[in-house]
Amino acid sequence: MLGLLEVFTASAPAWSTEDLIRFSGASRSTCYRYIKALQAAGLLTPVAGGAWMLGPRIIELDRTMRLCDPVTTGGGPPMRRLAEETGFTGLLCLLFSGTVMCVDDVPASGAPAGLFSRGQRRPLFAGAASKVILAHLPPHRLRALFARHRTTIAAAGLGADWDAFRAALRGIREAGHCVTIGEFQPGVLGIAAPLFNAEGGVLGSIGIAAEAARVPPGARARLAERVMAAAREACTRIAEEQPRAARPARAVR
Repeated sequence: MLGLLEVFTASAPAWSTEDLIRFSGASRSTCYRYIKALQAAGLLTPVAGGAWMLGPRIIELDRTMRLCDPVTTGGGPPMRRLAEETGFTGLLCLLFSGTVMCVDDVPASGAPAGLFSRGQRRPLFAGAASKVILAHLPPHRLRALFARHRTTIAAAGLGADWDAFRAALRGIREAGHCVTIGEFQPGVLGIAAPLFNAEGGVLGSIGIAAEAARVPPGARARLAERVMAAAREACTRIAEEQPRAARPARAVR
């Protein structure tokens, strides 16, 4: 049932009941039941012509995430300050279901169109925001990813075999940051550093995106230091936010 929500995108925001039935692969009666349940939960809403779109409950959930998610509340202020101090677009990203999702961004004035922005997902193997997360995943996950995506990993310049892949990721870990140019958009430079929870597990990344022509090679190391400083502050704030986010709600009397 929840898989039906996957079909709603910016390029295909409305779906007819018949199309949802075909997509689901379930019987007509089962899919009708799914749609009604999603409507009752506010996750789908009817529109003209018998079509369906995402419902208002998602807006409410998004507000809760903005207010309560430790990565957003802890990493947001350092990311915004980083964007203000550098003059470049700031990005805050989260590891999500084998991908990287942007959870907050501050677009710089005159930034190239189409930069990574809130709510967008990207694969783990390209771009600074993704690669710096990938480098800090536990070994068993990296082995599984390499087994499934060997060709993609090689194409991304991360190594054609397991030893080369490990060496590439070790280099990112030792540097404490990742720098890429043009891996999603020609001429766009990305610099990112990892974010961790209190137990040391990687959560996401913080970084900047800019036109590479505006950042001389000699300035990139200084920018990387700023990004890593923002990441250290964000990790401290996230560790402080996590206990509050995990505190159970009081029982209603």
